[in-house]
Amino acid sequence: MELGLVTFADIYRDRDSGRMVTPRERMSQLLEEVRLADEVGLDVFGIGEHHRPDYLVSSPTTALAAAAAVTERIRLSSAVSVLSSEDPVRLFQQFSTVDLVSGGRAEIMAGRGSFTESYPLFGQDLKDYDELFAEKLDLLLRLREDDPVTWSGKHRAALDGVVVHPRPAQSPLPVGIAVGGTPQSVARAGLLGLPLTIAIIGGTWGAFEPLTDLYRRAVAEGGHEMTARHGVAEGARESDHAAPAIAINTHGFVGSSEKEAVEAFFPAWSEMMTRIGRERGWPPTTRAQFDAMRRPEGALMVGEPDQVVEKILAQRETLGIERYLGHFSLGSARHADVMRSIELFGTEVAPKVRAEVARREAPVAAGA
Repeated sequence: MELGLVTFADIYRDRDSGRMVTPRERMSQLLEEVRLADEVGLDVFGIGEHHRPDYLVSSPTTALAAAAAVTERIRLSSAVSVLSSEDPVRLFQQFSTVDLVSGGRAEIMAGRGSFTESYPLFGQDLKDYDELFAEKLDLLLRLREDDPVTWSGKHRAALDGVVVHPRPAQSPLPVGIAVGGTPQSVARAGLLGLPLTIAIIGGTWGAFEPLTDLYRRAVAEGGHEMTARHGVAEGARESDHAAPAIAINTHGFVGSSEKEAVEAFFPAWSEMMTRIGRERGWPPTTRAQFDAMRRPEGALMVGEPDQVVEKILAQRETLGIERYLGHFSLGSARHADVMRSIELFGTEVAPKVRAEVARREAPVAAGA
């Protein structure tokens, strides 16, 4: 069971001083977060791609390369790379470079993006939304092969017998698909035998069980097998994340007490959800909605360590997840509070989850 974090590195107004945090300050905070996540033993850290003034990172590979230089063990992923508006050749080159810098710890989490600013910015038409993703994903997966690639498509110049350099430390470079709940995207990931990450930002997490079932059926239909993501020996160059697996990503926060977690996270979550909701025609978020989603069946992972442990274990049992990703550094959450939450997640939550998963699976392993 892998446990990690994702962030969009929000540019926010400090709740104490009322001052906007500068991009330079936010980058320093981001690197402090990933360094701490590595130190407390978390498995993965993902950085999102956005092209808006309210988020820091438009180039995840640049930020991940910086993160690679200040960490030793943690895996480094995009969350997501907006593949529909990206050049797959350039994306592969950049992530191969991050993989080399990190000593084989890079991952691409490809998605279509939750915002649309990148499409006109890079000359893409939104009417080609899904066609762009499918075609570029096909090329990206072909580029992972060591043999020369000959390829042609509608939205990019053709390649004729090309091997793209540099080659990554891992073979193949891990590529997964992130979705927000679209069944067609889930099925595509399964048919291709790619790891799946589902973002769950509202409602109940149990409502996503039909999607994880769909993914497993698509994996079988595609002729693949569900296998564990982890377990490569130190120094190995074969990718330990190439096999199909299911992950979820939710908003969350860990406090020393439930009250502490709620007081630290609710103002940031409410402000962010209301701001984004205003753009999309949603009503303002309320404390009642927040409290409902903090319940055991709700989407939010907010509470003291044991509450978070129980919820992750329940999600693993029901959805069959092999990776949980928490989005703690969100909106105007205070940096000191975020750092404390990361520390508790790594030192209190992660060991208990891993120990309980190992205990539950011990009879299976012994009888194998």
